[in-house]
Amino acid sequence: MEIVLIIGGIVAVLVLLVLVAVIGQFINLYIQALLSNAKVGLLEIVGMRLRKVDIRMVVYSRIRAVKAGIPISTAELETHYLAGGRIHNVVSALIAAARAKIPLDFDTACSIDLAGRDILDAVQTSVNPKVIDVPNPVLGRATIDAVAKDGIQLKARARVTVRTNLPRLVGGATEETIIARVGEGIVSSIGSSDTHKVVLENPDNISKAVINRGLDAGTAFEILSIDIADVDVGENIGAKLQADQAEADKRRFQAEAEKRRALAVALEQENRADIEKNRALVVLAEAEVPKAMAEAFRKGHLGIMDYYRMKNVMADTDMRNSIADPEDTN
Repeated sequence: MEIVLIIGGIVAVLVLLVLVAVIGQFINLYIQALLSNAKVGLLEIVGMRLRKVDIRMVVYSRIRAVKAGIPISTAELETHYLAGGRIHNVVSALIAAARAKIPLDFDTACSIDLAGRDILDAVQTSVNPKVIDVPNPVLGRATIDAVAKDGIQLKARARVTVRTNLPRLVGGATEETIIARVGEGIVSSIGSSDTHKVVLENPDNISKAVINRGLDAGTAFEILSIDIADVDVGENIGAKLQADQAEADKRRFQAEAEKRRALAVALEQENRADIEKNRALVVLAEAEVPKAMAEAFRKGHLGIMDYYRMKNVMADTDMRNSIADPEDTN
């Protein structure tokens, strides 16, 4: 019995040592959370270790949230971590939003974080608005080019001040959409101006016209202001287009004239062909006369005296023609 008791005591001591060793590595976090009024149970800590959760990050995030007056449970933080979220960024964003009095709850912050957006940067942008260049020089364009009604081209650059609209951050359009819409608004405003001088005199009219269109609808941002940074005069597009149109009209008229000339030449050639054809018919008809006369001699319808009288008449006719037209060499 003594041996059994000794062995039992040794086993109990070993089990106790193992429990102390296991609990010892969590006791520090447990005490920190307890003293910070952000209690995290030992069993919760052991469970997180078994589920391969970063215990320190979860505990420290809960302590930060509780100290900032944000009620977040350990289970909510663990769930977001297991979903692939960045709980440190989420808690930091919630604290920054609370200090700036921006309405943001934990579920919304988690959804924004899981959507791949930087929730902390979004909150910071809501507090400190950012400036977007229109157009974006990185995309290879330096100015927004538009033409006023008088045909003068204007090259404009704008700066758009925006802040993040947290409720629309998930599913909202990005900066590229803001740049495209503002560029379209600038082109439309310049194009509706009667002259380029009106735009140069009052460039703020472009800003007012563009900002009143509600270009931030459906985007993740709220446009605070649109400022025209620079407006330069470009080419006289109207004059160039008129010159190009005149050149095109000239070529069209030349083509039509060439067509009419070609038709006239073709018609002349057809008439000449018809004349030659008729002359050929005349020659063929004249060639039939001797044959007819020979046939008349054989059948007795024409005598030799009749033939000579006809020749005399023809000679007399030729003489009269020569007297009437002395220049006729025929």
